[in-house]
Parts: sequence; structure tokens; C-alpha cells
Amino acid sequence: MVVYAHLESPIGRLRLTATERGLSAVHMENHAHLPPGPPEGNEVSGTAIPEVIVQAMDQLRGYFAGTRTTFSVPLDPPGSDFQHRVWERLAAIPYGTTRSYGQLAAELGDRHLTRAVGSANGRNPISIIVPCHRVIGSDGSLTGYGGGIDRKLFLLRLEGVLPPAEDQPALF
Repeated sequence: MVVYAHLESPIGRLRLTATERGLSAVHMENHAHLPPGPPEGNEVSGTAIPEVIVQAMDQLRGYFAGTRTTFSVPLDPPGSDFQHRVWERLAAIPYGTTRSYGQLAAELGDRHLTRAVGSANGRNPISIIVPCHRVIGSDGSLTGYGGGIDRKLFLLRLEGVLPPAEDQPALF
């Protein structure tokens, strides 16, 4: 059974989806790669929220508060074997650091996989917890992000990768 609940965050409302095996998605509003149609599963709230979603919510709150740098919630993302290999590499990128698509491809054993790595990165269904925002262009540029470049900037600033914006207006 698939269920979902919402969490208000500094980057807008997040939809957390879970199966009985673990967290299967964290999507932002207006996310570029939302599954088509209405949300999968049943919306839950209050005491009906499963423990895996409660745990993910608590960990995300800690992350946004600056008190958590890693996540330990069980994951169950849908995807191909290759996508899972890429997402495992993403999850291994330490807080406050970045990698390029080419570096990830090399870590997977083939520098020619850069485009495939980029595609798998873009299809990562578990934003923030599987930190696809930590992947940048080989020249240091902030390339696309399913949640939008403004959110990527916010997350990288939160982690200290980029300097804080001075007098930045609210984006979300």
C-alpha cells in the first residue's frame, strides 16, 4: 500500500510518499519530474501517518534547522538497477560537498556515462534525502534541478557549499 503526507518546509510544501518497505518519494511543489496524474496512494495525516514518514519528517526538520547532516530513514525508490546505482552514489556524497556528473560517472566505472548519470540524477524521486542537489556541472555551474535552481541554491547555501545570499528576498 502506498501512502503520502505533506510537510511544510523552508522551500515549500513537500510530499512524502512511502510503501510498506520505506520512503519512496520526496517531491517539492512544481517538481519537474512528478509522476503524471494525481498523487499515487492515499493521503494520510495525524496518527495515520506511518512511522517511516514520521521519521523522514523529523529528519528533514532537523536538516532544515541545521542540526542534521545525514539521513537514516529506510528507502524504497522505484527505478532501474542503473538508477539505483546512481542514487546510491548520490547518497554517499557528504553534506556540504558537491560532485560533478563526470565524477559520478567515473565512480561508477565509466566516464562515458555522464549523460546517463545526469538523467538518473534528474529522475531521483527522493529529493534532499538522496541529495541530487549536490551534483553540479564540471565547470562548477549549477545545472538543472527538478525542484528548480532557486531551491538548489537554497539547499547548497544551507549546507555551506555556497555563501549565504545577502538581502535575498523570499523565493518560495
